[in-house]
Amino acid sequence: MSNPECRSEVARLMQQITLEYEAAKRGMSGLACGIAQHAFITARMENMCNIHQELQQLVGEREATKLVAQTLERM
Repeated sequence: MSNPECRSEVARLMQQITLEYEAAKRGMSGLACGIAQHAFITARMENMCNIHQELQQLVGEREATKLVAQTLERM
């Protein structure tokens, strides 16, 4: 991951993971309830999965999983 463009893309994807996770957490306590709330949280988690797959293409499966886990542990 020595390429500056790769590091920048990884940083961007990690920021997206953070935003999706925060949105999902907020969705659990928001005003929506039932199916709407579940659909919102599910969409956020699916987005995180897609971002994780993008990360895997850049840094490999293990490193991508490690990065996501470290990010979520900080939250």
